[in-house]
Amino acid sequence: MIIGANELKTKGAAFIEKSLQAAEEVFVSVRGKTKFVMLTVDEYERLKESELETAIRDAEEDYKKKRYTVDTADKHFKKIGI
Repeated sequence: MIIGANELKTKGAAFIEKSLQAAEEVFVSVRGKTKFVMLTVDEYERLKESELETAIRDAEEDYKKKRYTVDTADKHFKKIGI
């Protein structure tokens, strides 16, 4: 579902809730271009959890394949420019 920013502005929070009941995600267009996406908090948290699970799986795979280095904190910070 795509809604315009002006429609969102005039109809308010109740319109957001109604829109998200009709669709899992709602895109907001500004001057005819899609700029934002709205999700329920539950859907956002599900996506963040999925992202974390993927990162953990990737890290575990890197560890198994010995694709890592061991450094002191100081050495690591220097590598990343801190």
